[in-house]
Amino acid sequence: MPEYYRRGRNWYTAVGALFLVTAAIVLVRQVAIWGVEFVGDFMVNGEFTSEKVSLGMICFGGMLMVLGFRRHGPAA
Repeated sequence: MPEYYRRGRNWYTAVGALFLVTAAIVLVRQVAIWGVEFVGDFMVNGEFTSEKVSLGMICFGGMLMVLGFRRHGPAA
């Protein structure tokens, strides 16, 4: 009898979703406070800003989501 491998239900997916949601909240808050043009300027300047940290969190969360959805066992 083949084993059932649950796909996407592990801590990688949960933590990845947490990172994505947290980063999205920060970016939406910044856009609501400062506006799109000002936040865009923060993203391209040479300083270390929370917008750049949020973009890094989105990349890291996406990577964790990909790891969470990869195949964990033999094909059924």
